[in-house]
Amino acid sequence: MRLLYLLNVSNASQLAADSGFTFADLLAPALTDPGVEVTVASPVAVGDARVAFAPTVSPSTKYRARFDPGMDALVALFRERRPEVVVANQVEAAPAIRAALLEAGVDATVVGYCHYLPFSVTDTGVLELDPAMDDRGLGRSVLLAFAAGLAACDRVLVHSSTAASWTTAAAARTGVDLGDRLHIVPAPRDVRLVRDPAGITPPEGRATGLYNHRLYAHYGTARFTELARRLVAGGAVRLTVMDLFGTRSPERIRLDPSPERHLEELATTDGVTIASDRGDRVRYRNILAGAHFGIAPFRPGCPWSMSVIDCQAMGLPVIAPRTGWLAEHIDDELLFDTDEQAAQIAERLATDPEFYLLHAKRAYASTADLTPAAVAARYLEAIR
Repeated sequence: MRLLYLLNVSNASQLAADSGFTFADLLAPALTDPGVEVTVASPVAVGDARVAFAPTVSPSTKYRARFDPGMDALVALFRERRPEVVVANQVEAAPAIRAALLEAGVDATVVGYCHYLPFSVTDTGVLELDPAMDDRGLGRSVLLAFAAGLAACDRVLVHSSTAASWTTAAAARTGVDLGDRLHIVPAPRDVRLVRDPAGITPPEGRATGLYNHRLYAHYGTARFTELARRLVAGGAVRLTVMDLFGTRSPERIRLDPSPERHLEELATTDGVTIASDRGDRVRYRNILAGAHFGIAPFRPGCPWSMSVIDCQAMGLPVIAPRTGWLAEHIDDELLFDTDEQAAQIAERLATDPEFYLLHAKRAYASTADLTPAAVAARYLEAIR
């Protein structure tokens, strides 16, 4: 099988903060092991030399990635590589991919991987647009472009049951019948970030919590900041907050200045330390190893989080708001609805060794089926 993986890298200068690239970097080599000929078309090559590389230009904005897929370049790429399967990491580009295949005279299966959903569905069934994709009212257009992408795909892959439910609901409301095309294929855990919980020592009355998510406003960072103050006030918890972006370009800051604003506010909060892995995976592992538990993002439309999986694979319990995929994936004893409940859970993790070690083991076990080989097998089963 010749598989062409079209990858939009939104943070080429900060690859450690680009979960889509990390996903491809882990998955593509695992797909080559059973004999698939994989080419990644991307601005950046993945790390395994067995994976062929077709360099592309990174879209300058998140909206260009959705509305300007570059038909001429796609046609030329398809004629050159003659793929049997094309994976669209940006689902909105699937109609253009289908049209470009037609123009190139190439017959290939089109697979859409819903790495990011531009919407969420509330517990009461209300479909809400993602504010990150709704600048000047563009959210509805992005949703319709996403639905058009679903219609153009032969296979649609999502991370979780929550994502499957939301995608099915959005498709139905926009007149797209997914039939049997939808498959759940979780993302792989990073083999460099795996630690046996048998060697973990529980905290002794004081624990370090880690928040390793993007500090955009739409990730619920203001809510996290309120919780951070509540957690450190009790004395049993200190917090490490990851600066995933470093110095961003003036263009990105102009589009959304919220990460810089939130980072400055958190940096001046007593009991909170700002850390950076500087794009170094070994340094990132050491930061994870220095923490006792993780804190999930407060983003309502969270269908999956690689940062949560990173913590869990290292044997770190993750506390989380009871929402979206988090409510599906996180152990019920670690879910909260209020800051007071979150503080109680964090304090128990800090002071109850038996409780802590139980959840360290459960966290690690929740990622056991996410090895790259296991995920690659599910991936191939879904697209064949």
